[in-house]
Amino acid sequence: MAGRLIVCATPIGNLGDVTLRVLDALRAADVIAAEDTRVTRKLLARYDVHTPVERFDEHTSAQRTPVIVERIQAGEAVALVSDAGTPGISDPGHELIDACLDAGVPVDVLPGPSAIVTALVASGLPTHAFFFGGFLPRKDGAARRALRAVSDLDATLVFYESPKRVAATLARIAEELPGRRAAMARELTKLHEEIVRDDVSALAEALADRELKGEAVVVVGPPPRGPVGQVDPALVRERVDALTASGLSKRDAIKTAAEELGLPRNAVYHAAHGE
Repeated sequence: MAGRLIVCATPIGNLGDVTLRVLDALRAADVIAAEDTRVTRKLLARYDVHTPVERFDEHTSAQRTPVIVERIQAGEAVALVSDAGTPGISDPGHELIDACLDAGVPVDVLPGPSAIVTALVASGLPTHAFFFGGFLPRKDGAARRALRAVSDLDATLVFYESPKRVAATLARIAEELPGRRAAMARELTKLHEEIVRDDVSALAEALADRELKGEAVVVVGPPPRGPVGQVDPALVRERVDALTASGLSKRDAIKTAAEELGLPRNAVYHAAHGE
């Protein structure tokens, strides 16, 4: 196999989901660059693959990237794998891929498992368009700004999340994007796979007291259609102004008006600000 980078999608849980092309590539490569060598060796042991494995993660990518590019230019075939799923998505693999392309090094991408697509399809939410937001910021203010930035997209939103923060994230989404349908998927393709669906507020409440395990994917449906366009923005502003005059903060007034009028909060927010 000539010098090249081979991007190999690996199982997100069930080891039986690896493709035949990926196994052939892992066997033929001179070395495997792995985000977690321990995780990768479990897959290799399952399929009797004996290719050398080297660490390539967020802590080593800056140092290792130029070295790997040079080795490929010298004729080596390097297989890139992440802990699970397709390398380059929310992991340091994209830096190596970018560096190889800049250097004119051949890059082959072998498709396979993806938690994003699996969760999106399993959610039952619209798939005409979707937006992947990675992990939302941990700080409340930054997370809220990120949600507001995509609030008007006519697309289903997909986020990765730690199991410890799922309920809090859903509660925040319920405040910023009220009335949306949502789903939480975790342990995808594994023995204890769980996918729960509900209104985002109800989902947040249902998960609030649960101790979850396994990385989770949060899926949020697009803005409701229909009633928004039938409401006079002037009426919305009038109600928000009346609520603020009664002593509510602008934020609470918008939230209350949205609940009273049965509108998405983002629509009330834009109407209240004359947008």
